[in-house]
Amino acid sequence: MSQEGYDKLVAELRHMENVELPQVRDAIAEARDKGDLSENFEYHAAKREQARLLGRIRFKQRVLEHARVIDKTRLNSNDIGLLSKVQMTNMINNAHMAYTIVSPHEANIHEGKISIKSPIAQALLNHVVGDVVEVRVPAGIMKLRIDDISL
Repeated sequence: MSQEGYDKLVAELRHMENVELPQVRDAIAEARDKGDLSENFEYHAAKREQARLLGRIRFKQRVLEHARVIDKTRLNSNDIGLLSKVQMTNMINNAHMAYTIVSPHEANIHEGKISIKSPIAQALLNHVVGDVVEVRVPAGIMKLRIDDISL
């Protein structure tokens, strides 16, 4: 995992523990004060939200417990691996694409970050500039030419 991804995950966890969880607890207390809990929709909705939030907190805690931050200075920029920024051209429609290959927990297609477990990343791993790679995707087969690799 990148240092940036690790820091973002820590910030999300702190926000959930220090902001969202107290809000949910306040909502439960407020709903409890309204009387009969058996027919109190607000109480049951707040309890469901609390269970969902606690599950997300436990998941993020486990991810952080097992996460390893990768030192970019020790990575090889000649071939494609985790944290590589890859510029490529789709040989079929001549479209240019750029992606950073990241851990599954950091993946965000809107930020140009794809999971190392994705079909495209799996096909690109260990290739170098100039290679043409065929990738099987749900829409068919893509031919990608690797134009540049950086960290």
